[in-house]
Amino acid sequence: MKQSVSTSLLWLAILVPLLVALTAFAESNVRIVRLSDVEGSVQIDRGTGQGFEKAFLNMPITEGVKLKAGDDGRAEVEFEDNTLMHLVPKTMLEFTELTLRDSGGKISTVDVESGEAYVYFAGKRDDEFTVTFAHEKTTLTHAAHLRVKVGESTAELAVFDGEVQVDGPAGEIKLSKKQTVTFDLSEDQYSVAKKVEQDPLDAWDKHEEQYHQRYEASTAYSSPYSYGLSDLNYYGNYMTVPGYGLCWQPYFIGMGWNPYMDGAWMLYPGFGYSWVSAYPWGWMPYHSGSWLFVPSYGWMWQPGTNWVVWNRIPAVINPPRNYVPPRPPVINQPGMVRVGRGPTSSTLAAGTRAGSKLVLDAPLAGIGIPRGVENLGRANRAFQSHGQARIGLPGGVRGAAMTATPVPRGGRGMTMPAGGGHWGSASTGHAASSSGHASGPSSHR
Repeated sequence: MKQSVSTSLLWLAILVPLLVALTAFAESNVRIVRLSDVEGSVQIDRGTGQGFEKAFLNMPITEGVKLKAGDDGRAEVEFEDNTLMHLVPKTMLEFTELTLRDSGGKISTVDVESGEAYVYFAGKRDDEFTVTFAHEKTTLTHAAHLRVKVGESTAELAVFDGEVQVDGPAGEIKLSKKQTVTFDLSEDQYSVAKKVEQDPLDAWDKHEEQYHQRYEASTAYSSPYSYGLSDLNYYGNYMTVPGYGLCWQPYFIGMGWNPYMDGAWMLYPGFGYSWVSAYPWGWMPYHSGSWLFVPSYGWMWQPGTNWVVWNRIPAVINPPRNYVPPRPPVINQPGMVRVGRGPTSSTLAAGTRAGSKLVLDAPLAGIGIPRGVENLGRANRAFQSHGQARIGLPGGVRGAAMTATPVPRGGRGMTMPAGGGHWGSASTGHAASSSGHASGPSSHR
């Protein structure tokens, strides 16, 4: 009895402040977007006073956050309406405004301080997306796809699709599809070309955009937020479960798997700890709906019908006996508090030849599987039947940009030690992500 009372008091001490903070957050006009892909060296400054630290897949992006891609770094940021931003190597940008109008329209402002970034703006009603670069500014209210480059002496904006207006010291400039404006930053002069010069990373940007367009369209339910949906449709399967209704389950799991095996708690100023999942699909199922354990099925995510702005307290229903529920740390730590393997090291590196095979022989729930692999459902059936699946890496943009670290036959990939621990800004290793990073007991042959 004493132990039960003590446990209840502990949970009250944890949950009451979290619920108060969550209520205040939900009533504000603050928005949170998603770091949806990370490749190579990418750093983030979350405004904690710690400066730049290693960025990981599924980290929340809030107003004031800065992202910096290193010499081999790339990143994708996904907004609620499936608007996308892609960062290429040697790029730094800041999210200077992420707010919500009373009408529900979203206002986003991103400053490209240096380097090169792509913007695919979905153009939903009453939304406004502003990109500032050098001394210039463009505000998008209709669907558009553009590329921004900022160098030491010049800046450039190229329009792939849509119509764009740029405002700055040189005045108002209107651009249409397949036009480029180049600014001389020392003279406040510009020139307009009726073409868009091809960039080596244009194909990567287009490949990622097409991935989202393809898999977002097959959504099985209605949601006011579309970020994360494409990854759910690609990395798992929806089914109607008797007594529970529509549920979703990731591919490549076993009965011993649970949704909180791999990830970390991360402290964010103003609203406390948030769960950062290590799974490439691990965004929406950890911020809305609930996880439930269904006999004969295992763990499944139930979307539900009540959508909130942000849910950072994991909801778990009907867990199996001896299941330990996830608990945020009681003592605030500026870095990450790792659970299980958390963000893990990678067995894939830039340069893999097309046609290579990724061999899965453990329940990784999508970790290490790149975007663009055809028919993951069939590979999942093979995994469930035989405990192993061979996945051919795509021969397209992403597959051609990867190479594997050779693993001896019967060997295993690199893994991080299991168990808890503090994951601070000095950690090493690549984040496991949908970009083709393999981790844990998978191998590349």
